[in-house]
Amino acid sequence: MRRDRLLDLYGPLQGERAAVELEGLLDRFRPRLAGRKRAKRSSAGNDALLITYGDTLLGGERAPLAALREFAVRHLEGRLSGIHLLPFFPYSSDYGFSVKDYLAVQPGLGTWADVGALHADFRLMFDFVLNHVSAESAWFQGFLRGEAPFRDFFITVDPATDLSMVTRPRTSPLLTRFETALGERWVWTTFGADQVDLDYSNPDVLLRMLDVMLSYIERGADLLRMDAVAYLWKQAGTSCVHLPQTHQLVKLFRDVLDEVAPEVQIVTETNVPHRDNVSYFGDGRDEAQMVYQFPLAPLALDAFARGDAARLAAWASSLSLPSERTAFFNFLASHDGIGVVPARDLLSVAEIDSLARQVLAHGGQVSDKANPDGSLSPYELNTTFFDALSDPDDGGEAWLTKLDRFICSQAIMLALAGVPGIYVHSLFGSPNDHAGFARSGWKRDLNHQRLELAEVESRLADSASREAQVFARYARLLEVRRRQAAFHPRSGQRVLEAGRGIFALARGPRDGQTLVTLHNLTDMPRAAAGEWPAGGAGEWDDLISGNRFDPGSGLRLAPYQVLWLEVARR
Repeated sequence: MRRDRLLDLYGPLQGERAAVELEGLLDRFRPRLAGRKRAKRSSAGNDALLITYGDTLLGGERAPLAALREFAVRHLEGRLSGIHLLPFFPYSSDYGFSVKDYLAVQPGLGTWADVGALHADFRLMFDFVLNHVSAESAWFQGFLRGEAPFRDFFITVDPATDLSMVTRPRTSPLLTRFETALGERWVWTTFGADQVDLDYSNPDVLLRMLDVMLSYIERGADLLRMDAVAYLWKQAGTSCVHLPQTHQLVKLFRDVLDEVAPEVQIVTETNVPHRDNVSYFGDGRDEAQMVYQFPLAPLALDAFARGDAARLAAWASSLSLPSERTAFFNFLASHDGIGVVPARDLLSVAEIDSLARQVLAHGGQVSDKANPDGSLSPYELNTTFFDALSDPDDGGEAWLTKLDRFICSQAIMLALAGVPGIYVHSLFGSPNDHAGFARSGWKRDLNHQRLELAEVESRLADSASREAQVFARYARLLEVRRRQAAFHPRSGQRVLEAGRGIFALARGPRDGQTLVTLHNLTDMPRAAAGEWPAGGAGEWDDLISGNRFDPGSGLRLAPYQVLWLEVARR
């Protein structure tokens, strides 16, 4: 199968050569991966991952990665099973996504030994930044000098070429001019001048990146987040996104993993409309095991803004998986902010603009993208999720209401079928970092604040602090979720009708357990009415509070209340 894919991508001559070289690469790695240590898994299979930069938590004299492990072991064991380490490699810009050296750890973060120590206690997701490298990388500097093999690693284009059909995720120019030893060259830079796209039409680039991928697995990667994977293959006269060759590349990466590290999972990151996003599942067995669930965040924000679960429920009702080997990677907050492009076929332009205005009113920012007609439209809402939901300057709204609203939003993510990814700042209910944004002028810095571990520990020890109150409520949800068979990522899911202001799900049955989850999206008490799963007559226990309820006698939720209900055990 690998050989067939290579022949399809590169033709008989180059494809055959690449097939031989790939086999040699695998022969080198097979013995090195055979003894690879496996990280712990959740006892119920209910994985949940922390998403964090390696230096979000600072430990004074200790390396940030060591401080992260200290925090995670103390506070996250038994609650989360894994950690998504955002790029921790030497870089020149974009918070790590302009990689200078794929195989080194940024010296200021720690060492590979620190990564290994984390892996001893948690599953790890590595970022596989495979679309582009830093303009300061050795590879691109070799290109500038005209040196083999790097002179053929990047895409050069005559600037007169018609590239009007190319999908643009940024407002920066698609091509960047560089002076090289061979003269002026215009180079493809999808995400900006410091992020130079690799040329996958050259099989040597693919082989080099396969080497990087296998090295990550050897170093402890249990999951690989394929960053910006949709843009891998470029062809003038097309959109240059989701091309058939791109899917062939993902399948080829999967073929390699299935052979030498079948327990390692691919997670594709494609900030695009839902129908394109789920195409990276392939047939359910030949591409990604997980895809990022980008529509969830804007749909949840919209649902809380309007106090109406209808659109969120309709979308959740439409979800399906192509096989039992796949799952959604659910998230609300991330290092990037809230992408709105995936909601464009689910929300109207006016509704997306309304969300953007809400974020601006709450002290956030909005990033735009360039459209083919030259116009701009919102691409991303830059904010912490806590501040996106609640106006930090609204002193008339009680803190407890803001806290309940935020926890309700996170409970929805945790209740949905899939694997939840929890951005580190959500654990503490962090506000927007206006000082960080003022220093850098970079909108994403609103959600990138670095924290001193000692200060975090002090705040968590103070039960009256914002951080302690958010973390205690979040930790309770995680502890409950992890023990329930019905919350397994591939357990059945059905959206229930419980009233427009309540988002309700039935999960299961799995291992004899069925759960009903109810989330009041409004600031008013709401009666939950409607259907219940078979066998739902009688009393139900709320797994969060321990209280018992009889739906037959009426079920009324307080503002922003969450109930995770299980049939009462006699």
